[in-house]
Amino acid sequence: MNVVIAGGGTGGHIYPGITIAKALIERIPDAKVTFVGTKKGLEVDVVPKEGFELLLIDVVGFQRKLSPDTLTTFYRAAKGIFQARAIMKKLQPEVVVGTGGYVSGPVVLAAWLLGIPTLIHEQNALPGYTTRILSRIADVVALTYPESVKYFPKREKTRLTGNPIRRQILETTKAQGLAAFQLDPGLLTLLVFGGSQGARAINKVMVKVLPKIMKSKDIQVIYQTGRHDHHWVTKELETNCAEALRTRRLTVKDYIYRMDHAMACSDLVVGRAGAISIAEITGRGLPSILIPFPGSAEGHQEMNAAALEKAGAALVIHEKDLTPECLLQAIRQIMDDENRRKQMARESLKLGRPGATDDLVDIVVSLAKGHA
Repeated sequence: MNVVIAGGGTGGHIYPGITIAKALIERIPDAKVTFVGTKKGLEVDVVPKEGFELLLIDVVGFQRKLSPDTLTTFYRAAKGIFQARAIMKKLQPEVVVGTGGYVSGPVVLAAWLLGIPTLIHEQNALPGYTTRILSRIADVVALTYPESVKYFPKREKTRLTGNPIRRQILETTKAQGLAAFQLDPGLLTLLVFGGSQGARAINKVMVKVLPKIMKSKDIQVIYQTGRHDHHWVTKELETNCAEALRTRRLTVKDYIYRMDHAMACSDLVVGRAGAISIAEITGRGLPSILIPFPGSAEGHQEMNAAALEKAGAALVIHEKDLTPECLLQAIRQIMDDENRRKQMARESLKLGRPGATDDLVDIVVSLAKGHA
């Protein structure tokens, strides 16, 4: 089987594609998967490291408002379609998968023009602009949230699959996670992270919250700051949480490469509401305090968070309302109430879709065989 996956810009668009690609190869060992992206996206670094070929096209995102750059954008979009069409004719894929980002547009459109079956996957509760446009020509539109269906006029094309989750997230045990971070199995574990890059707003509040949290001797914390803030956050905590750092009740990292270890041993997560983070949180069935990034495209993180809060799986604090006092109160309320944690965990697990990856691979295989 020969498959092309187009998605780029951020990890939220790239990692779902990589997860699908790896699962497809596990099922069909001689399958070939090629990625298409741009030279400016994170895919340039991530995709080759994951062992996949990456081909590049020249395209930029459309601006909603007319400007002097609009003609240039249209020209590059047209150029990107021709480049994508050349790639399709060379590779002759049975299926093309778009996982989001503006690079998906020219690639899925080129595949449609050539009569190649297409699948697009939307990670967020509020579908992106590109996904909404491509849904009119794609064969199948895979969604993560039931709330997303209303945005698509051709609902018969939609499939509710969820977000593909890395296998390790689901399979790593709590004992393995505790051992990896050298944590005490008798304590409750709080995981704090603001996405892969960290979150300045969360960091500014957490350095004031942690000294008070660390007074509770039954709590230990894993804290990912992001690389940009790691130095000053560490300096601050070395002064205010010295004992907790020394006894390893507080572990501070700039980046956590094995998030499966961190998730596996956590009792509560504090973080942003990116699609992949939420998929992993619900895949593990973890309660969470979500602080959606207010600058996310069309407010999709706020919608992601709202879906979990509505189900009773999360507590949402909007960044404009975020203070050390309210975050501390929220953490203590959940950590001190075992019944509430368990109830939130049950609701979180109901939202999790551990079979999402297999369902998406089923769709790819079905399209390759000519069955929509």
